[in-house]
Amino acid sequence: HFGLDVVLADMRHVQDNAEEAVRRVIGRLDNGAHRYETDAGAVIAVRVTVDHRDRSAVIDFTGSADQLDSNLNAPASVATAAVLYVFRTLVAEDIPLNDGCLRPLRIVVPPGSMLAPHYPAAVVAGNVETSQAIVGALYAALGVQAEGSGTMNNVSFGNRDHQYYETLGSGSGAGDGFHGASVVQTHMTNSRLTDPEVLEWRLPVLLEEFSVRAGSGGPGRWHGGDGAVRRIRFREPMTISLLSSHRRVPPYGLAGGRSGALGANRVERADGSVHHLAGCDFVTVEPGDVLVVETPGGGGYGRP
Repeated sequence: HFGLDVVLADMRHVQDNAEEAVRRVIGRLDNGAHRYETDAGAVIAVRVTVDHRDRSAVIDFTGSADQLDSNLNAPASVATAAVLYVFRTLVAEDIPLNDGCLRPLRIVVPPGSMLAPHYPAAVVAGNVETSQAIVGALYAALGVQAEGSGTMNNVSFGNRDHQYYETLGSGSGAGDGFHGASVVQTHMTNSRLTDPEVLEWRLPVLLEEFSVRAGSGGPGRWHGGDGAVRRIRFREPMTISLLSSHRRVPPYGLAGGRSGALGANRVERADGSVHHLAGCDFVTVEPGDVLVVETPGGGGYGRP
């Protein structure tokens, strides 16, 4: 209807506008760095160097852990996506997400690190867990927001006849002037949860509880959001796999705010015994057993 020249020109205008919006944000930022330790002991290091004259920034992940023997490696594209996400959230204007946001940024990811592993490194957790850690490292380096859940709390279970996967909301981190929200999908999660009625209709499980984990958010002048408690009772034998973080390292607070509560996973057996689970774990369950997932709280901001 408009012609190719007009469409291409408008696409350039959208990107040019996004570039300028990010440059305005960069002009208000300071240099910063952070070393983010994961539950597995790996470190994601990031240094942000701001050029105020050019209104540009270098995001350098040099010093991050070498590629891992686990599946928590992430392709470099995941690091790029996390950088794009963080800087887009700093833009208060209503602009569409596009490549123009990245023009003022130079991203350095060392080859062979956990953020740019060599084939055939396992990367299945990179998109769902390591991406969250990269975002947390960036927010800490920039000093703008406390850590949210830092995890997607991935839960999958199934048998020959049924398979299911979900991610669970946690507390989001507080910032200067706002509290964290409770039981929300934070940052890279970008998903919603199955309705309880649909879950019980399609699968042999009972959702016994899905509640706010009161008091799990970190105290602060602005307090972190609370995590969740989710209890699922199984009516058939199943195998459960869990991929979750911040079960050992708590979500950080900023500017004197305190950390959010650690998450926890366990199975309460029908015979009354309790099987505690690691953040990344798998277990078989029998009818009557209950999976309990307590998701982390967000960090607080400012002294309580």
